[in-house]
Amino acid sequence: MRKLFIVTAAAAAFVAVPAFAQDNGQADSASDGARSSRIEPYVGVTGGWEQFDNERNAGIPQSPNRHDRLNGSLVQGVAGVNLNVVGPLFVGAEGNAAKGVSGDIDWEYGAAGRVGVRAGQNGLFYGKVGYQWVNFDKFGDNSRDYHAMTYGAGVEVGSKSGIRVRGEVNTFGSAHSVRPMAGLVKGF
Repeated sequence: MRKLFIVTAAAAAFVAVPAFAQDNGQADSASDGARSSRIEPYVGVTGGWEQFDNERNAGIPQSPNRHDRLNGSLVQGVAGVNLNVVGPLFVGAEGNAAKGVSGDIDWEYGAAGRVGVRAGQNGLFYGKVGYQWVNFDKFGDNSRDYHAMTYGAGVEVGSKSGIRVRGEVNTFGSAHSVRPMAGLVKGF
């Protein structure tokens, strides 16, 4: 699982470096409205899947059946803000809340910081680090929330309307889950 996350992050960095070099510094002339101001709030909806490792000391409960991993599909709302720093560089903060629609996950929620580069006028490549809480349906209504650091990498590709398509991969704890998500984000 950890190898998949490292390969994904390396691929995002590999693609971001040429995009960074191509940016011609026209931060105030973006066609998607995202770069015309220093501060960009955004909201979005994504969907995806998360599967947790079934290992001892992974920070989450271990399933009695060694081959039965806790997993499920999710629908997630995100809200955040990006701050354009210099040229194509940006930093940001984001919060999320996700509801499990099938499988073992009931709710997830968390917050993360983002750092990245803009690719041209309508794209973003970023990494993120934060904290995530997860609650499982499988353990009943009174089950506790499990929590750990979360790490991720993603890409957003936009249009002139300010709507971007997001693809992102996150992990829970020390790479004890894989969580690919995709959806739409609207910058203001």
